[in-house]
Amino acid sequence: MTGDTTMPKVGRIEVIATGSRRRWSDEEKQRIVAEALSAPRNVSATARRHGLSSGQLFTWCRLARAGKLAGMAPGDFAPVVVAPAHSGVFSPALGRMEIVLASGRMIRVDAGVDASALKRVVDALER
Repeated sequence: MTGDTTMPKVGRIEVIATGSRRRWSDEEKQRIVAEALSAPRNVSATARRHGLSSGQLFTWCRLARAGKLAGMAPGDFAPVVVAPAHSGVFSPALGRMEIVLASGRMIRVDAGVDASALKRVVDALER
């Protein structure tokens, strides 16, 4: 062999820095998760807007629902939408409300509902 190669020698190497890891505060994570879950199919768009991977944001959302995201206890996070009355089921004057879970299941309760019993029901339905 003569030592000749068909490839030219590299005269310059360019290093592309991807940046350092971003550290998110607990408050930032909670705010971003709340934004992501504020509307259906909004997680990927929110991730792009904040410059993080959608996988990371989905993980934060899952942790928030389980109460394992830093600074959040189970049941702390629940997006609420107040909708107009329909067919007399929802009636603020009567103290009735309708709760629709992420799974699509619905619970209707009166103002006198026991909060701990309601929490047990919601936990069971979300399993």
